[in-house]
Amino acid sequence: MNRWERIEGSPLPLGVSWNAEQGAFNFSLYSKHAEVVQLVLYSADDLVHPCFEFTYDYLKNKSGPVWHCRVARSNITDARYYAYRIDGPAPGAGYHYHHFDYSKVLLDPYARTVFFPKGFRRDAACGPGSNAGRAPLGVLSACECPFDWEQDLRPRHDHDLVIYELHVRGFTQRDNSGVPLAKRGTFLGIVEKIPYLLELGITALELMPVFQFDPDAGDYWGYMPLNFFSPHHRYGTDPESGNQQAEFRTMVKELHRVGIEVVLDVVYNHTCEGDHTGPIYSFKGIDSTSFYMMTGLPDRPYANYSGTGNTLHTANRSTRKMIVDSLRYWDTDAHVDGFRFDLASIFTRNSDGSINIDDPPIISEIVSGLERSNNRLIAEPWDAEGEFQLGRKFPGQRWMQWNAHYRNTLQRFVRGDSGMVGDLMTRLYGSDDLFPDDRLHAFQPMLSVNYVASHDGFTLYDLVSYSHKRNEANGQENRDGANEFSSNCGWEGDHLVPEEVEHLRRQQVKNFACLLLLSNGTPMFRMGDEFLQTQHGNNNPFNQDNETSWLDWSRLSEAGDIFRFFKLMIAFRKSHPSISRSRFWRDDVKWYGANHAVDLSESSQQLAYCLHGASQNDVDLYVMINAGVQTTTFGIHEGAIGDWKRVIDTAKASPGDFSEVGENVNAVSYQVSPCSVVVLRSRDVCSLPLQLPSLHSD
Repeated sequence: MNRWERIEGSPLPLGVSWNAEQGAFNFSLYSKHAEVVQLVLYSADDLVHPCFEFTYDYLKNKSGPVWHCRVARSNITDARYYAYRIDGPAPGAGYHYHHFDYSKVLLDPYARTVFFPKGFRRDAACGPGSNAGRAPLGVLSACECPFDWEQDLRPRHDHDLVIYELHVRGFTQRDNSGVPLAKRGTFLGIVEKIPYLLELGITALELMPVFQFDPDAGDYWGYMPLNFFSPHHRYGTDPESGNQQAEFRTMVKELHRVGIEVVLDVVYNHTCEGDHTGPIYSFKGIDSTSFYMMTGLPDRPYANYSGTGNTLHTANRSTRKMIVDSLRYWDTDAHVDGFRFDLASIFTRNSDGSINIDDPPIISEIVSGLERSNNRLIAEPWDAEGEFQLGRKFPGQRWMQWNAHYRNTLQRFVRGDSGMVGDLMTRLYGSDDLFPDDRLHAFQPMLSVNYVASHDGFTLYDLVSYSHKRNEANGQENRDGANEFSSNCGWEGDHLVPEEVEHLRRQQVKNFACLLLLSNGTPMFRMGDEFLQTQHGNNNPFNQDNETSWLDWSRLSEAGDIFRFFKLMIAFRKSHPSISRSRFWRDDVKWYGANHAVDLSESSQQLAYCLHGASQNDVDLYVMINAGVQTTTFGIHEGAIGDWKRVIDTAKASPGDFSEVGENVNAVSYQVSPCSVVVLRSRDVCSLPLQLPSLHSD
């Protein structure tokens, strides 16, 4: 090792790292504009008065914009936590707005685990004066935590990829989750429910944000990150012990063991520090003009393309490095399989807020930083200021994307809107209007993440039960959530629902599930939609850490027929590789109407198609879709009498709605009931058996 580094410390890696050979910790912090940097260490017994302080000497402990030092463990035997105090220029005019406050105790942006003292308070970081004893701290021992991955193998799915969006706390927090009390709402709670996930048949979990977020900001969803390297403390079984990092890894390892991928919903577009009136926890007090986009306006210095008060400055190379370092950490140290980027269009904004869609540096740096692990990259291709870059408009050529056009088309068609047949054909086919496979682009349908409902909006059941949102509990009625096309099926809400209305609602939910899992592309649905989870009309419960948002497992038994349908539909999709392909269906699909030709008129609400499976060593599928309110006779325009078996008819009651062996169809037509989907399967000898998931006793 370089002799100088033994004395002065090393600028890399950033954060705190343990040097076993020297028996010392290396501390490294980026701050381009700081004038005074002090490292402060605390014992577990006194979180107000440091047990060790080190003031950096820029002549010895600074390399470019990075401040660094080396501290022997023998000098800090009582130390358990660490933080910084930093001073620098006062707020200047224009883009030279700084937020230095030497009295504030500041969290290391690279901290691997965050500790919150019992006296922690958000408002202590907002006003003037010290927040010692009330500030989040980094945990020293987090850089020394080995983990036995036991030759962990990362699964990688293709045609059988089915994404399940899940909130870690909400998934198991209720007392009817069947999870032991100590594990409810935690990473280990998900491990307890692995048999359920296997029975359902999903192959990837997309976890809503698990980065450490501000526990005092009224944020349940997790989209207000405090730190990009540490798991949220409350998702561990013992937050005070700092065990959340090890338990997150345990969850990933156990999910991988049964072939389930883990994708993280990541928020690299803003932090919980808000605007100039918000708290000074970390980035603001370390170097606000490097980490955040500024406006140059004295009354609102922080740009707000995220809708939360600030915007990360991803055009700045140091901020880009932090983001890529964070992604590498979750990839390398936590074995994560992919990332879904919240408000990813912010990545295309220059320092002045203008759009760089040609070659924004962070996009290529993310790809090159993760190319060896081949992680999934999924974009939410818009931001809070109206920039919308879905499909070929988004500069990440190989990125998967949340397809809001798919969501809107399916919602409108199923509720009975007219003039939607052409759009439905495009979405079922894989949205080649957005992801063209022409000579220039060569996009693939799997890049389209198809969904009908997500965390940001109504549950699937509420989508067919409420025509009006019920967000009064939020205390912010102006926060409307996603744009949605809901219908209450003739009765608003969930009280004293007539039997015929409840029957139609369940049928519509099955229609959504059926069409979603028959579409080319990558399907995603939210937790609980498979058993009619409800938020009672609240389509934006971002701050509802209560039974409004927690999964109600009693509905699993009440809606066993819907769970069965979801389970069988997922198995059906996985058993038929012709549905989801690496390329578009092209000549393998033939489109029809109720009669022979597709009816694209404004009044049409019927569509049929035959998907030929020979090129994929699969059987043929014949699908008939009727969104109208009248029974319609569909001609079966391919094959001979006796060639087909009916597998699915969403109008029938369970178990008749899904026949695992198939019912013979000895006719040239089929009566398709109102608001229903029918799927036939050919009798071809190359038919693949339906691969149903089974519960594993081990």
